[in-house]
Amino acid sequence: MASLLGSGGQGAPATESVSGMLPQEGTFLTLVSKYWHAFTRRYQKLLDDSTPQLLYRWVFTGFLAFIYLVRVYLLEGFYIITYALGIYLLNLLIGFLSPQIDPETIEEEAEEEGPELPTKVNDEFKPFIRRLPEFQFWHQATRAFIISFVCTFFSVLNVPVFWPILLIYFVVLFAVTMKKQILHMIKHKYIPLSIGKPTYKSPEK
Repeated sequence: MASLLGSGGQGAPATESVSGMLPQEGTFLTLVSKYWHAFTRRYQKLLDDSTPQLLYRWVFTGFLAFIYLVRVYLLEGFYIITYALGIYLLNLLIGFLSPQIDPETIEEEAEEEGPELPTKVNDEFKPFIRRLPEFQFWHQATRAFIISFVCTFFSVLNVPVFWPILLIYFVVLFAVTMKKQILHMIKHKYIPLSIGKPTYKSPEK
């Protein structure tokens, strides 16, 4: 009986020690969550403040691109990272130049519904709506440069490769993709620009 009582007495502090660790873990997670929410709020505020600063935003991104290219040139490596970055930026560019709704989809729906009678003389002005807005294009491109720059500090990502092959392949891919995009714009008669709504002067009396 004494041994049982003794073992029971030794078991109680162990339970208390385990339960005593739970509030510490909860406090740590709460602290991390608190700082993370504070960071996300400040980061979102920074993005909101930078939204109208189009020129400064792209100058900053250009500076990051220059720093990254200089680092890759000096290290003479990380060509796979640079190639992946170029493919990602090309994908962003296509989204930036493409309309939100594909004209081919609209034409197919119009053919299925049949011809419609005109309801007005002149169509209402419709600005060009991009599939990828300018701010998201800038944000994702800037983030890609930052991530690629950080990757250059890890030698395990420096995969040896014959870089002229990657360069030639990227140039060919860029030319083919842009040609396809230009032909798409010519076929559906749109340009990736938002020209202001025309205004008319009131007739002079």
